[in-house]
Amino acid sequence: MRNKSLIRPMVKTDSRWLETFLYLAVHVPAGQKPYPKSIIKEPSIDIYIKDYGKPDDVGFVADQDGEVVGMAFSRILAGPEVKGYGNIDANTPELLISVLPDYRGQGIGSRLVKALHAELAGCGYARISLSVQKTNPAVTLYTRMGYNVIEEQDDDYIMIKQLT
Repeated sequence: MRNKSLIRPMVKTDSRWLETFLYLAVHVPAGQKPYPKSIIKEPSIDIYIKDYGKPDDVGFVADQDGEVVGMAFSRILAGPEVKGYGNIDANTPELLISVLPDYRGQGIGSRLVKALHAELAGCGYARISLSVQKTNPAVTLYTRMGYNVIEEQDDDYIMIKQLT
């Protein structure tokens, strides 16, 4: 049996894991070949981690026996050049979460998201948004955690959760 993961705030040295967890967060529909790792260098994806550590960036990691096994972080992605897929306005942070495949289904993702929600609410944010592909099993997690679909697109949902 595995030890329970420690959920802790992201620190500067955790930034080395951002590319790994960003890549894992890119949903690959069943039956489709995985995307090349270079996909995270595309501007519409890279903005989720580029120069991470700005004042509005908030993140948590799941640490198990000294190994980072999951990350949940948010940032406001409302720039004039490129917006986040789940951007709804310039005051709402957007969620990104990923857990290593061998650690999924153990409640780590829920614990990460709850920690992030609590921190964002404490910082005065009223809500958080995300974009998720309709075929992504995480839709169930987000719905269970109180996210609601506010926009349905061809392949994905834009969802929000009220924090305050």
